[in-house]
Parts: sequence; C-alpha cells; structure tokens
Amino acid sequence: MILAFQLSVFALVAISFLLVVGVPVVLASPDGWSTSKNAVFSGASLWIALVFLVGVLNSFIS
Repeated sequence: MILAFQLSVFALVAISFLLVVGVPVVLASPDGWSTSKNAVFSGASLWIALVFLVGVLNSFIS
C-alpha cells in the first residue's frame, strides 16, 4: 500500500510539473489553445483524479 501511495504522489508531482510548464507554453504559442485544448483538459482531469487518489490512499496509510 505504501508503494502505491508513493507512486501516486510521484505521479502527482510529475503531472503538476508538466502542467506548470506546459500550459503557459500552450497558451503562448500561436493557435496553441485551439489545437491543444484536449491535452490541457486531459492533464487537468488526470491531476484532479490523482489528488483524490492520493487523499484516499493517505487515509489508508495514516
């Protein structure tokens, strides 16, 4: 269970870093938003799911 928690926290940190770097790049590029809108929304949805997963796994660890 601890390994699953650690991997989910690592995934959350990695996705957070990618979103922090990637979203401004997408918004700054010409036609970036219209072509990459689905990727941004998918990344945000994955981030939200990981936040809830980390919370649930944390309740089992503590």
